[in-house]
Amino acid sequence: MATWALDPGVTHLNHGSFGACPSEVLEYQAGLRSEMERNPVGFMLHTYQPALEANRSALAEFVGADANGLVFVPNATYGVNSVLRSLEGLLPSGAEILLTNQTYNACINAARVTADRVGGSVVVADVPFPVASPSEVVAAVLDAVTERTALVMLDHVTSPTGAVWPVAEIVAALEPEVPVLVDGAHAPGMIELDLAEIGASFYTANCHKWICSPKGAAFLSVAERHREYVRSASVSHGYNDGWPDSSTRFHAQFDWTGTDDPTARLSVAKALETVGEHHRDGWAGIRRSNHELVIEGRNLIADAVGLDRPVPDEMLGSIAALPLPAPTSAGESIFDELMVDLHHNWKIEVPVFAWPEAPARVIRISAQQYNTIADYERLAEALHAKLR
Repeated sequence: MATWALDPGVTHLNHGSFGACPSEVLEYQAGLRSEMERNPVGFMLHTYQPALEANRSALAEFVGADANGLVFVPNATYGVNSVLRSLEGLLPSGAEILLTNQTYNACINAARVTADRVGGSVVVADVPFPVASPSEVVAAVLDAVTERTALVMLDHVTSPTGAVWPVAEIVAALEPEVPVLVDGAHAPGMIELDLAEIGASFYTANCHKWICSPKGAAFLSVAERHREYVRSASVSHGYNDGWPDSSTRFHAQFDWTGTDDPTARLSVAKALETVGEHHRDGWAGIRRSNHELVIEGRNLIADAVGLDRPVPDEMLGSIAALPLPAPTSAGESIFDELMVDLHHNWKIEVPVFAWPEAPARVIRISAQQYNTIADYERLAEALHAKLR
């Protein structure tokens, strides 16, 4: 059973941002670091690649991916940038990169840079929120596709709203004529994944969130038809076959991008094992119990404070957003004053942010194995005191 090193004096309801790593996995990572520092050369030149391949295989099996097309990256944002930089020499002038109004800000920025470099543009599909059904998401995205659309970027689980989108249905309508890049930052460990079945050209996601690996572990999965030209955002030895230990040239673009601490990605298999053993039904039980808890917590808070439920239960995984009343005043910080107050005065970690644009705002809760319904009761108490 996984145990957690979280501060017991804090109510942790923001697993979605940075995750939390079980103590057993942190101890395993510390052991790897000690082994590395006892003989750095021996570790990097002889231990690293076999350990990387073992973790690649375990992760590929977990997410239903072809291990030959899966590489480790530091985070999903790095994966998005790697794909976009690799496409810049292939996109025609005037190309459109289609995003949505719920695309993660860092990825919006990366897409804008690529669009500027190729003389193209970013087009934004307006996906409704509140949303009544997956079909509304499909229609909003496909209606925004034009003959100039060269790439579609989709969130699998959106950061601002927590909604799980029907990416497989959208991919099936677009691929292979229009390649799709799925930002699945939240998906692995939250929802059941089969990347082969989804069939997107590119899929990137974090391991540090719902898989609960150490920070610095994520992956990019690339369909076979694109592997010849996709390279890491950090060009290194693999570009001219200068990293001989990788099994393929595609792997070599990512397996060694310079000296760093590789122990996070080498601990992914341990995280999969540790967290999976936390529930008697394994990862299926983890996903199910987290989903049930976030629904129960969302309903409790909504009833206590009088908030709308903007996303149906079946479109949620382990995070959920609730629209809050607009603030009477707002400071200049990017952090909502309510979020700051909950942090300092209530010891509750939960994101509150302007969305879709100020003064509208949402609060987003998470559910992980260390949470109980008492955590949401405490948040409801705080919100009732602050918003009445």
